Amino acid sequence: MGTGQLTIDLDAIAANWTALDAASGSGTETGAVVKANGYGLGAARVARALAHAGARRFFVAHAEEGATIRNALGRGPEIYVFSGHMRGDTDMLNDLDLIPMINSIDQLTRHIEALPQAPFGIQLDTGMNRLGMEPGEWMALRDVAVPRNPRLIMSHLASADEPESPQNRAQAKLFRELTAGCGIPRSLSATGGILLGPDFHFELTRPGIGLYGGRPFTEARAVAQLDLPVIQSGTVLAGETVGYNATWQAEVDTPTATVQSGYADGILRALTNKGSLWADGVECPILGRVSMDSVVADISGLERVPHELSLLCPEQGVDAVADDAGTIGYEILTSLGSRYARRYAGRAG
Repeated sequence: MGTGQLTIDLDAIAANWTALDAASGSGTETGAVVKANGYGLGAARVARALAHAGARRFFVAHAEEGATIRNALGRGPEIYVFSGHMRGDTDMLNDLDLIPMINSIDQLTRHIEALPQAPFGIQLDTGMNRLGMEPGEWMALRDVAVPRNPRLIMSHLASADEPESPQNRAQAKLFRELTAGCGIPRSLSATGGILLGPDFHFELTRPGIGLYGGRPFTEARAVAQLDLPVIQSGTVLAGETVGYNATWQAEVDTPTATVQSGYADGILRALTNKGSLWADGVECPILGRVSMDSVVADISGLERVPHELSLLCPEQGVDAVADDAGTIGYEILTSLGSRYARRYAGRAG
């Protein structure tokens, strides 16, 4: 097989949801964020695994993503759209029973005029300055919005991955003030907020990256394995170079293997001369530039030429790859390309 194989462990995703559900506490419901094609792993299969585990509220970035989840799950589970009610969304929101998280006066007006009986939620900006109504805007609209019984009021923590950041408690305090006495279910915390403790949980949590094996949920089970086929092996002689622009030069004769994958498949070019592939529990450093369709690795530590080398494996998870590339696990997962053969393992979903 000429393409790499991406194996997704649905049981691990379900187990991570169950663990974060337990961490959210008995008085708090736990939803699930499945945007960006289930963080790159296949939204439909991921959503079914999470529904099997017990999730009943799902969150996506925009209405088109919501359509994928509704088609996968059928009627029943609630699907919330972070981008709110955008122009052109009305028919899809109505036909698929999607719940827009209203971000502005304009969106609230559009929703009430177009779908006066349809459900909606409210998103508040408590310090992220990204999406949501500003506090003054919300207070001016609160007496109009609350009587219409929004399904959820939410905000988003900007520094939840830094537990000591004073911004976390400042945002939680403002969120309580803005929602006091409203009687509507509230949500402030994604994965990082869940781990901050009960003061941040409110009535609903909505984990994302922790479901998929990424930080800050360091106890998460690994979800993805990426195995890349070796298409050629050889020896780079002392003094010779590897790859574009000769960025790596051999000091001694070095056995190498070239795998079929590259930046077109989500192996970031930033891993040039930094990252590693693995085989038989042995680290195989990347040599030279990551190319569009190929990567060269040093296999001098192996006793044999392997049939494949792995980027994601038990020895190297998404965050380790991200650290080498100077980025975060989210980008590693969501960059995984469409050319990989995908195999879903486990009984969930």
